[in-house]
Amino acid sequence: MIPAHSTFSFATATRVIFGNGSLARVKDEASRLGQRALLVTGSNPSRISDLAKIIGIPHHLFKVLGEPDVPLVQAGADTAISERCDMVIAVGGGSVIDAGKAISALMTNRSHIMTYLEVIGDGQPLSQHPAPFIAVPTTAGTGAEVTKNAVILSREHNVKVSLRSDAMLPDVAIVDPSLTISTPRDVTASTGLDALTQVIEPYVSVKSNPLTDAICEAGIKRAARSLKIVCDDGTNLSAREDMAITSLFGGLALANAGLGAVHGFAGPIGGLFDIPHGVVCGRLLPFVFKANVAAVSNIPKMHARFARVAEWLTGNPGCSVEDGIQWLDELCTNLNLRGLSSYGVTEGDLDKIVTAAKRASSMKGNPVVLSDNVLKRILEQAM
Repeated sequence: MIPAHSTFSFATATRVIFGNGSLARVKDEASRLGQRALLVTGSNPSRISDLAKIIGIPHHLFKVLGEPDVPLVQAGADTAISERCDMVIAVGGGSVIDAGKAISALMTNRSHIMTYLEVIGDGQPLSQHPAPFIAVPTTAGTGAEVTKNAVILSREHNVKVSLRSDAMLPDVAIVDPSLTISTPRDVTASTGLDALTQVIEPYVSVKSNPLTDAICEAGIKRAARSLKIVCDDGTNLSAREDMAITSLFGGLALANAGLGAVHGFAGPIGGLFDIPHGVVCGRLLPFVFKANVAAVSNIPKMHARFARVAEWLTGNPGCSVEDGIQWLDELCTNLNLRGLSSYGVTEGDLDKIVTAAKRASSMKGNPVVLSDNVLKRILEQAM
């Protein structure tokens, strides 16, 4: 299926502030949006101390120590209401921002979270606009600061699903690349692979459009030149800026053009196994890319899109699509990415993963429908 560009829409956060030192802008933005904030953070004590000085308005601290699950998000909303908070500020990685985003939605939509969750819940639309929300990412990966969904883990159902609404786009996204400098190498690698995947998949998505195309091209080129560098030297601020922009662009692109089979797999796998999301994405990306290339071989316009991605990755205008696949494979090798089996995935799990992945919303953006056999083969190669 070829993307149709005759009509399209584009939505993002009301305000995006980018640049080193931009964390200092939180005070002015927060005072404009509310009077008392629920401050959603991870566990970094020095960052929490610094934030308390910067925010400038009364606040209550709510820590997210892992991936947000149904009870945690519900507890966060209950806490915000009981503490009389009228806004949310989330400062942290993708999990923290997703938690904050979902909490802000449930502060004004008082039914249980299962009322609104996709796939495992009722999928009902939000009836009220979420509480004001400021997102400040401290990793360069998910782009959650400019997306309209929050990924929530249901341990009961062993799956990650989304709470999604156009109204959930943050009011303000503050992207300060200097906040990512302390990110460990393994997290830098996994989040960077997620960011790269999130500028590749929307470009070849059936929902792509001229705006997302331009954003994806810029993001792919930046990640291609900087991901390996920043993993080798985390203090390289230029490379950190490139990856922060790639992450931001990935969020912009996926919110408007969708994703594909890599993320279609990532939700079920992440719900079943304790594997970093970016590791799943990076491990699957070369094999999904290869399978899609084969599947669109008789669709010239779509095949040309994969060829352009290969050129941007390799920096070689005359390269083949196969060169792009090899580049992705070598990247994962250089970043010491382990196979899925090392995290406990077995051959006996593959059929279950395929069945769940086919129901995932991200799979709808894949350039073609992949057969069960092809999907299972992708997983086998990633083991």
